[in-house]
Amino acid sequence: MNILHVTPSYYPATYWGGPIWSVKAICDGIAARPDMTVHVLTTDAAGPQVRERVQAADLPYPVDYCRRWAGHSMAPGLLARLPGAIGWADLVHLTGAYSMPTLPTLVLAKLMGKPVVWSPRGALMATAGWADAPRQRLKRGMEHLAQWLRPARTTLHVTAPVEGAMGIARLPGIAQAVIPNAVEIPKLPPRTPRRAGATRLMYLGRIHPKKGLPLLLQALQALPASFTLDIYGTGAPAHVAEVAQAARPLGNRVRLHGHVEGAEKAAAFADADLFVLPSYSENFAIVVAEALAHGLPVLTTTGTPWRDVARHGCGRCIDLHRADLAAEIAAMADADLRAMGARGRDWMARDYAPAAMVAAFASLYSEMRAPTGQAVPA
Repeated sequence: MNILHVTPSYYPATYWGGPIWSVKAICDGIAARPDMTVHVLTTDAAGPQVRERVQAADLPYPVDYCRRWAGHSMAPGLLARLPGAIGWADLVHLTGAYSMPTLPTLVLAKLMGKPVVWSPRGALMATAGWADAPRQRLKRGMEHLAQWLRPARTTLHVTAPVEGAMGIARLPGIAQAVIPNAVEIPKLPPRTPRRAGATRLMYLGRIHPKKGLPLLLQALQALPASFTLDIYGTGAPAHVAEVAQAARPLGNRVRLHGHVEGAEKAAAFADADLFVLPSYSENFAIVVAEALAHGLPVLTTTGTPWRDVARHGCGRCIDLHRADLAAEIAAMADADLRAMGARGRDWMARDYAPAAMVAAFASLYSEMRAPTGQAVPA
C-alpha cells in the first residue's frame, strides 16, 4: 500500500516543535511495515525566515524537500510534484490546515478518487479557541473551501477528544479518528540531585501567549527564592522579548536557554524537578508526554488533554481560572516528585509507545484504502 505524506515542513525542521517529531514517528513506523511504502512531499523550510533551509535527512524512505520561496510553505516545486505523487498513492496523509499545500492536496485527491487522512495538528483548535489567533477571517474561508473541495472519504485525525470536538465544530460532518501521539521512552541519564529545600521548575516548548508563561513568572514571584525556573524554547522575537522583560525582576531565578533537542533536551529534563505547562489551550502537548517519559512529574492545566496525570499519580491538572498557580506548585514541591515521575514514565511506556500509534494508523489506512496507483515520477 502506497502512502503519500504531504506536510509543509518535515524533519529535521525541529524549529516547528512537536508535530515534526510526531509526523516522523508515523512515517518511520509505517515505512518499516512490509505491506506499506511511504513517500513524503514537503518543503525545505527550517524556520520562519525564507533563508532558513533544512539539509535533507538520510531516511529509509524518499522525502522530497521542495524549495520554499516565501511564507511558511510557498514552494512551487511541491505543487508541480503533487499530481504525480497523488496519482501514485493509495492514500494521502495531509498535515496542516492553513498552509499552501492544503487546498491543492484536497482538490487533487478528490479528482483522482484518493482518500485522505487529514491531521491539522492543533491548528483548527488554536484558531477556534484562541481569540487573538491571526487572520481569523482568512482561515475561516479556507475551512469552508476545504469542506467543499475535500474528498468524501476524508478522515480528520485528532490526537484527543477535545481537539475532535473543535474539529467537528469547524468542519461539520467530517469523519474522525482519535489517535494520540506517541513518545519514545529514553534511557535516562543520571538525574542531577535535588538540593535540599530547592525546587527546579522547567518549561519547554514554543514561547507564545497561549502558553501562559507570564502567569508562571507571576507565580514564581510569589514563591520563595528556593524555586527557580528554566525556560527552553523559542518563538516570535517580540514575545520572547516580552517574556525576558517580565523575567528580569526575578534575576538569576529564571534562565532562558533557547531551543534544545537531543542530548541537550534530555539533560534539561534531568536537571529539573517539576515540569510546568500553564497553557490556556493545547490539542495534545506532546512535551507533557516527553517530560513524563523522562521521569519528570507534570503540573499542567485543563486547557490541555492531560487531566489523567492526577489519576495516574504523576502530576496535577488545574483550572487556571480557579486555581492559585503558585500554591499548586508549592503543594507539588512537598510531594515525592521522584516517585511521581517514575509512575508517569511507567504510564507512557504502557500506553503511549510508538508501536501502538503506528498500528492504529496502519489500521486506519487499510480501512480507507484506495485503488493502487502508479509509480512516482522521477
